[in-house]
Amino acid sequence: MCPDSEIRVEEYTNGIIGPHTRMLGPVADEGKIIFVTAPGCWGPMITPTIRGGHEVALPVIVENAEIGDAIVIKVEKIRVLSNASSSGVDKFVDGAYTGDPYVAKKCPVCREPWPEFNVEGIGMEAIKCKKCGAPASPFRMVHGYTIVLGDRVGITVGSDMAKKIAEKAWEWAALPRNSRQVPVLIFGKADLVGVPARIRPFLGQLGTTPAVDIPDSHNAGDFGSFLIDAPHPYSITREQYERDLTDGHLDVDSVREGAIIIAPVKVRGGGVYAGDAHAMQGDGEVAGHTTDVSAESTITVSVLKNLGLEGPILLPPEEDLPPLAKPWRKDEWEMVQSLAKKYGVEPEPVAPIQFIGSGPTINDAAKNGFERAAKVLGMSVEEVLNRVTITGAVEIGRLPGIVHVTLQAPIRILEKIGLAEIAVKQYKLPY
Repeated sequence: MCPDSEIRVEEYTNGIIGPHTRMLGPVADEGKIIFVTAPGCWGPMITPTIRGGHEVALPVIVENAEIGDAIVIKVEKIRVLSNASSSGVDKFVDGAYTGDPYVAKKCPVCREPWPEFNVEGIGMEAIKCKKCGAPASPFRMVHGYTIVLGDRVGITVGSDMAKKIAEKAWEWAALPRNSRQVPVLIFGKADLVGVPARIRPFLGQLGTTPAVDIPDSHNAGDFGSFLIDAPHPYSITREQYERDLTDGHLDVDSVREGAIIIAPVKVRGGGVYAGDAHAMQGDGEVAGHTTDVSAESTITVSVLKNLGLEGPILLPPEEDLPPLAKPWRKDEWEMVQSLAKKYGVEPEPVAPIQFIGSGPTINDAAKNGFERAAKVLGMSVEEVLNRVTITGAVEIGRLPGIVHVTLQAPIRILEKIGLAEIAVKQYKLPY
């Protein structure tokens, strides 16, 4: 099949992503994908028929991408489509799930798995099981808010406005026509009123298809660990957990316009997908969820042969790098050269690079990030630790277990693995 130079995606998974997910394309190597995505998290979470915590866009096959390669994904543009969002701290509903409320939903009264439903009115019990009429959502929002969104800022509204928005939830959410979720705006929550926030949109999901069929929200080392020997149909083995996930669900807030993700290819064609766009989020996503929105995102893709990644590499916008990892500028590099000459040392040209680490806990994620960096760069873990300490940082993407490990890596090493040109161009380095 002849690849397209540009593909627009407006179809979604039912919460499951993997080698058996229908894929679109192929898009050309060096081609463009435009994803129109539905909100992640709360909407899919409260919708009884969706079998994952998100509703991501269908993946796209990339020309020439084979298992063992990597795909360079550049975020060119993200445009928020929603006019309002709602989020908050969650609580599970007893009896409304088997093992995992994001995945194995069931009616808490008649026990129907993934029950068909009706929406009756607004509020947290508005989603009713079609079979028995009982409230069927496996989640409640303990403390939450409704936020209206302008061009660059948002502000949380009071209960009267939140209820008006709830009554027209689909319209305020700008829910894409092929989405099957119920917008969480129907809850009408207003526990925070008058709180302003800056809009800084990013993609919580951006990456490649895992080599095992799993809930899309669990394609990462933290949530993915819940699937090991789980008591539902999407259970995986520890071996699959360690080998087949691609950490597409990062929730790293610097995966925004100008960022570059270098993602592992673990199924033929790569299967690039996106979703879970957020209007804003602080590091850690400490409330468990944030302002999910409908969005239109434009990315470009290119294949990097034989890199053999286990998880993603991130080159964020320069302003998002930690202070010690900022790229060297011409005047600074001249100072480095002068000091090095004085003490008989040859300074080593370097470039910033981030490795995504994931695991059940933050400590596990950091260890995973160090090990991934060591493997790709051909260093000992101890050398990575030292370089991260004096030229980088460990930053939290999401609790409980996503981090980005930053260090300045030698250009000579990046040249060997095909990343030097990408990094030098991204950060306009002086050498």
